[in-house]
Amino acid sequence: MEEEQNNQVEQVNSTSTNNRKGFNITSMVLGIIAILFCCVWYINIPCSIIAIIFSIAGRKDAGRGMGIAGLVLGIVALALYVFLIVLGFAAIVGTTSALVESSSSLYY
Repeated sequence: MEEEQNNQVEQVNSTSTNNRKGFNITSMVLGIIAILFCCVWYINIPCSIIAIIFSIAGRKDAGRGMGIAGLVLGIVALALYVFLIVLGFAAIVGTTSALVESSSSLYY
């Protein structure tokens, strides 16, 4: 009787470990996809957010290194996207101010 309970507990523990390991693998894969498509906002943002969520969900079981990798890749992908947006706005503002300055110097 006691052996059956131990077997059932081991089956439940191995099942939860496999599910969380899947979360960690998925997190890492989505983090890699988010980094590769950092310029495409409709791929980058959802993949990086889901990678962060999955890595948090699977952080306590097997495959923890993959979960940490997914978390780092998701955060880096979001930060890279924000950096590219800021860089784009800075380029637009710099170009616009240079054009306005050069056109105003033509009249003097």
